[in-house]
Amino acid sequence: MVWQLIVIAMAGYLLGSINLSIILSKLMGKGDIRDYGSGNAGTTNTLRVLGVVPAILVFLFDACKGILAIIIGRWLILLGNSIPAENLELAYELAVLVSAAAAIIGHNFPIYYGFKGGKGIATSLGAITMIEWPIGLVCMLFGVIMILASRMVSVGSIIGAILYPVLVLVMGEAFAFPIPYILFACFLAALAIYRHKSNIEKLLNGTENKLWHTKAEKAAMQLEGNQSEGKDNKEEN
Repeated sequence: MVWQLIVIAMAGYLLGSINLSIILSKLMGKGDIRDYGSGNAGTTNTLRVLGVVPAILVFLFDACKGILAIIIGRWLILLGNSIPAENLELAYELAVLVSAAAAIIGHNFPIYYGFKGGKGIATSLGAITMIEWPIGLVCMLFGVIMILASRMVSVGSIIGAILYPVLVLVMGEAFAFPIPYILFACFLAALAIYRHKSNIEKLLNGTENKLWHTKAEKAAMQLEGNQSEGKDNKEEN
């Protein structure tokens, strides 16, 4: 079972390391998307740099990586028929969790791109939904609500990540062996929070980027820009 889990982890990691955001950015003549905006190779930065359609494609592709990794993991664990029947259920469940975790790690730290990738939210969501779709649906809906309420993707992502292990504890029924499932959920939450550490700093400082601005905010930003320009002109004179 051990060698099969190692192969599953490698397959999931290599799959997760494929980054459509970077690929599309280069195909569209923008170079490396990590040189723009937040420097992140994920959906939000793709939206800001490349537009809506590329961002949708990136989100779907990243989510599918989590789904496909689990499908491959389930298939690989059954190869060879070398696992005793009494251990088969545990092996099957570990294969699901290992493949999902490996794909998410690959997205965050891709071997093909200098170990600098995205933040893994879409890939995590795909894997979570594949494992237990009611929990995935709740995380997604709650995340979207928080994004719309705050106008900040990071807020929805962070709160959704924190919510995940809570939901696994409360309503998780996917596995006969719950401890690995709970550890997996806590790992995903911790990784997501770690990857959003710069966003958390900006949230605390009140400088986090918003998806859109209200009229009052736009007016204040324009006024601040005009005042700054006037100050520069005065100093030049």
